[in-house]
Amino acid sequence: MPQTEFDYKTFLKNLTQQPGVYRMYNQKEEVIYVGKAKNLKKRVSSYFKANLDSLKTLSLVKQIASMDVTVTHTETEAYILENNYIKKYKPRYNVLLRDDKSYPFIFLSGHKHPRLTVHRGAKKESGEYFGPYPSAWAVRESLRLMQKVFPVRQCEDAYYRARSRPCLQHQLKRCSAPCVPGHVSDEEYAQQVNLARMFLKGKSHQAIETMVEMMEQASQSLNFEKAALYRDQIAALRKVQEQQWVSGEQAELDVFGFAFKNGLACIQAFFIRDNKLLGSKNYFPKLPNKEDSDVDVFQSFLLQFYLAGNKSIPKQIVLPIKIDDAAEVETLLTKEAGHKVQFYYGARDEKKRYLKLANTNAESALEAQQANQKSIRARFLELETILELQQPLQRMECFDISHTSGQQTVASCVVFNRDGPLKTDYRRYNIEGITPGDDYAAMAQVLKRRFKPSIAQEKMPDIVFIDGGKGQLAQAEAYFENWQGEKLPLLIGIAKGTTRKPGLETLILAGNHDTIPMEANSPALHLIQHIRDESHRFAIAGHRHKRQKVKTKSKLENIPGVGAKRRQAMLKYLGGLQEVMSASPEQLAKVPGISIELATHIHDYLHN
Repeated sequence: MPQTEFDYKTFLKNLTQQPGVYRMYNQKEEVIYVGKAKNLKKRVSSYFKANLDSLKTLSLVKQIASMDVTVTHTETEAYILENNYIKKYKPRYNVLLRDDKSYPFIFLSGHKHPRLTVHRGAKKESGEYFGPYPSAWAVRESLRLMQKVFPVRQCEDAYYRARSRPCLQHQLKRCSAPCVPGHVSDEEYAQQVNLARMFLKGKSHQAIETMVEMMEQASQSLNFEKAALYRDQIAALRKVQEQQWVSGEQAELDVFGFAFKNGLACIQAFFIRDNKLLGSKNYFPKLPNKEDSDVDVFQSFLLQFYLAGNKSIPKQIVLPIKIDDAAEVETLLTKEAGHKVQFYYGARDEKKRYLKLANTNAESALEAQQANQKSIRARFLELETILELQQPLQRMECFDISHTSGQQTVASCVVFNRDGPLKTDYRRYNIEGITPGDDYAAMAQVLKRRFKPSIAQEKMPDIVFIDGGKGQLAQAEAYFENWQGEKLPLLIGIAKGTTRKPGLETLILAGNHDTIPMEANSPALHLIQHIRDESHRFAIAGHRHKRQKVKTKSKLENIPGVGAKRRQAMLKYLGGLQEVMSASPEQLAKVPGISIELATHIHDYLHN
């Protein structure tokens, strides 16, 4: 379809001068750019001047087929709406933050016997939230360390309520067992909760001083057993302190470092809460053009980072560069956070040291990323040469099957583009309706589901790798034999060989089943090994999750015609799962709400 020229003069004639957001569409009616403006008419008009000095803007304007605007009452509303649209449409000409997940917190519940746990998302439950932490791993590690020091429960509420005797955590001295009367008094448990609270607030020294006082009191009361427990607790906390986060003077602070080189940007974020550096994380926002300025890139990142609605906004934010409309952005973040937010530029003291460290980390991460990209591109180029491809490789997919003795079969599909793994396009498939252990049928099913004609044309790969030998590859050949699509992917099987050692794989080309010779140290082979290993890892992770889910699921949940109330009635009346499993039909029929016919059905199901 020929490109229809956008009639911007007619569009501008009736355009308002109020603040708002504008969206630009291409010929396919895809949003290619979203922008905000104090004055919509003035801002949109600037795109259609006679002399545009930006190649990015020239390229963008050539793609415009239509535009629309949304008027807002204030520029602050325009900021928020712009970021909502960017998150929704992911326009190709906008700077995009690829990771907009919420950060995890440590949550101390408000129960009579509070629990410590990890929390993501909205803070709806009553209790205290500590964080944010840069990753779920950081939270789990913190909880693991705290479990050794403070015997506060971390179990689920349902598990806690159902206990009739202490669990293994109590035997390991990692929980004081508040679930069972007689093991710890409410006062003693509240004391431990308060010590854990002090620790999470960065008051480790105060917690140790409190424990020292408690140890001395216990010793003076001749309660030497309790005094010894406090002594061990103090020693454990001092050891944790040695390996714990960097401490400082700042109570609540985010620090951003920034590096920008050769069209690639890296932002390093430090998160400081309750006087502790909880961790750091680097981001590589997607840039539409190398011509974007430092200020444009960083300001776009900053707004998307905090306006996604799932990030904790601190009272102080240290920025590596001065941004446009800093006062307006401060006001916007203050409104979003519900408290005063202030920008700093690391002028002196601790803020300056943190900023220098963040910038150093950003530069180091950027260099590593650029080196990695060069390595990946070199691997792609060699693979294109070996396979004698006429067009550059843009997308590759690899499929693998994982199961245990044919049970809980899961198939994985991982995707690589020229930048490496494209994790947003990874997919898992639960394989059902096949003979257990039939890998060929599993491979046929996953290919059929992935390459449905209705969805395959959108993201068709150049190469499809099959983790397996000729048998698995034959399933792919059979499926694509009568393929009606415009593009047919190249099919390659990856056989591990008898020793299953890296470098000894056999690559089998579909059709004539010729092997593709590659040296063990070939960059192209390393790329294939990478995508194969990633598909294997992704399949195993999905299989293990599914297997664990089956393990923790009661056999009673699968009985047809038996709902939650009847299951509960059986467990309560007969005294537990083992008693239900060993009960006769006559005993089951004595449970309120269960007839003799249903009791016979339940018995047959459990013992079949």
